[in-house]
Amino acid sequence: MKLFTKLYDMALVWAKHRHAERYLAGMSFAESVIFPIPPDVMLAPMSLAQPSKAWRFATLTTIASVIGGVFGYLLGFWLFEPVVEPLIAQMGWQDKFNVALEWFKNYGVWVVFLAGFSPIPYKVFTIGAGLLHMAFLPFLLASAVGRGARFFLVSALMKWGGVKMEQKLRQYVEVLGWGLVVLVAIAYILLR
Repeated sequence: MKLFTKLYDMALVWAKHRHAERYLAGMSFAESVIFPIPPDVMLAPMSLAQPSKAWRFATLTTIASVIGGVFGYLLGFWLFEPVVEPLIAQMGWQDKFNVALEWFKNYGVWVVFLAGFSPIPYKVFTIGAGLLHMAFLPFLLASAVGRGARFFLVSALMKWGGVKMEQKLRQYVEVLGWGLVVLVAIAYILLR
């Protein structure tokens, strides 16, 4: 089944849309609060399609993501009990959220950096940072550095890899896509 190749081709088309930057910013913001799809799926093809704008796209993605992270922080800080907690319970994410809170207690601000850089759901940690009243400036800096490092790395790989990177990505997109699905399933089972 060639599911990820079709998605990849659609992402390349979207990357050339005249409102692609707006969509990228919206996706980046939403992913930091609640949206499950990471902005990398738009950032990579956009950087590949227009390498001269790769740094602009990475900057836009980082800024929108950090602003979304601040929104998530404020949700955790001010609206956890009336808004966020019922949603977490309804979605069945309480155990995962408890694990995130435990990581905060053990590792502090480093968890925000790690969640910002890695495929770990950043949104869980933005809300958790607010709930635990983490100092705002360290949260903001860790978010900016973690998210920026991730998105600039993605853009750099696409910009410098160019057509060869696109060919390699196309060749392995199914393996990478299904590999990610397997990793998410394993992470889900382990965190359950």
